[in-house]
Amino acid sequence: MSCLDQLKRHTVVVADTGDFDAIAQYQPQDATTNPSLILSVVNMPQYSDIVQECVEFGRQSGGSLQEQIVKVTDKLFVTFGSRILEHVPGRVSTEVDARLSFDVEGSLAKAYTLIKLYEDQGISRDRVLIKLSTTWEGIQAAKVLEKDGIHCNMTLLFSFAQAVACAEAGVTLISPFVGRIYDWYVKNGDQKTFTEDDDPGVVSVRKIYNYYKRHDYKTIVMGASFRNTDQISGLLGCDYLTISPKLLETLKNSDKKLDLKLSADKAKELGADHISLQEKDYRYLHNQDPMAVEKLAEGIRKFAVDQVKLERQIQSLLMA
Repeated sequence: MSCLDQLKRHTVVVADTGDFDAIAQYQPQDATTNPSLILSVVNMPQYSDIVQECVEFGRQSGGSLQEQIVKVTDKLFVTFGSRILEHVPGRVSTEVDARLSFDVEGSLAKAYTLIKLYEDQGISRDRVLIKLSTTWEGIQAAKVLEKDGIHCNMTLLFSFAQAVACAEAGVTLISPFVGRIYDWYVKNGDQKTFTEDDDPGVVSVRKIYNYYKRHDYKTIVMGASFRNTDQISGLLGCDYLTISPKLLETLKNSDKKLDLKLSADKAKELGADHISLQEKDYRYLHNQDPMAVEKLAEGIRKFAVDQVKLERQIQSLLMA
């Protein structure tokens, strides 16, 4: 049995890509997208019809050039998401503009816009996860959306404080970034190589998973941003794992025996004191983790840069 098949027996496998062909090949349950992934596929010839369809939508919607750019961008994210849903039985994650990461009202407005575009295409909100940056403001926006029946995926999650606040807000799913945590420790620490049991990204996700299960939180833990298959096998049993096509292919071609690492039953046996965080507590506890502070800020900046690059491409198409 391949590693991928073994993984699917214990963990929901999600494809971290906007490429329909890759999604069809690996048959994941769900798929995730972000501005960087959409930017990487919009120039592929096989998707030119989608891009042109969205550009025409923006033109016909009218308004200023900037308003058209925003409308095309939103439509592009939703159209890719809708097409992805033709290939997965579960849900697709669609991201709110990272530049709204500290704006509760702006995030809410964008989320409602995206959901309406999905529903206009006949896609139920139950099949969509709205991705928000895991800032305090992002968490508060998610809390409102969840009460309105809109499910959220909290991205750029690096600290235990972020995870606790998300669980208390009742969000549907969190995406702790295993690989980016690993990157920071390799760059800033003395240890440069890790096993699957002492990898700092893996250790972080295990801690969050065990805490959630120990205290009966329903929020789904979805490990993300993997650098190698050892990090994936080190989290076998985690609720969900979102994996790039390259690593999915590696898992598919390997028959190495994998051992279960996480389970709700085992988590129940562990001692983990319950904590509750108000805003001031959250900000202080998160601030005490220099890796998390740096990687959250960096992640927001990088997603914002790719959002701007995408908008510039859309602008050139609108002006053509």
